[in-house]
Amino acid sequence: MPLKRSFKRGLMAISLLTAGVVLASDNSLLDAVRKGRLQQVQQLIQQGAALDERGLDGSSPLLLATRDNRIDIARALIEAGADVNRKNLIQDSPYLLAGASGHNEILKLTLAHGADLKSTNRYGGTALIPACERGHVETVRLLIEAGVDLNHVNHLGWTCLMEAIVLSDGGPAHQQIVAQLIAAGADLNLPDRAGISPLQQAERRGQSAIAKLLRDAGAA
Repeated sequence: MPLKRSFKRGLMAISLLTAGVVLASDNSLLDAVRKGRLQQVQQLIQQGAALDERGLDGSSPLLLATRDNRIDIARALIEAGADVNRKNLIQDSPYLLAGASGHNEILKLTLAHGADLKSTNRYGGTALIPACERGHVETVRLLIEAGVDLNHVNHLGWTCLMEAIVLSDGGPAHQQIVAQLIAAGADLNLPDRAGISPLQQAERRGQSAIAKLLRDAGAA
């Protein structure tokens, strides 16, 4: 039986390696990033470590650094050539996750190193949509300036403007975001799948400040 179990483990390890997946060890790049060890990360990069190795969930070292907002480590990986668009098994990439999380310094690095502005997450949304939903005002500004599509519709049938209303409390941060989207030229009348407009959604939710912004900008 022990021999049989060892054989099965060997087959599993071969399968993972074939898929480009590594099991993190104490001297792996994934492990160094996970533990926040910048100097070790730099040493491993200099030694030629695989920048885009993946853990069991498909996450690369850069994606782990982005998740934990380890800016210096992310910078070291990106400047060494790590892929800012490489996705894990649930379709997160460093660029998309930085936008959704409001990790602006890492987001700037990804934008400067080839971020795919058209890439989408598992919900079919661009980086701008969750940034609007979560109230990341500065992140929204960065993504608008980068040129992300303002009128992209995700799998739920919502644009970034719609998510800034439907999934928010209509507070100051989301008011600023709606104002940014208006100023940038977002389509204010794109309805959801039920045919309800952003203005109607804001009114239904009692978001009077956002409703006024939309009406003043000509929304119907």
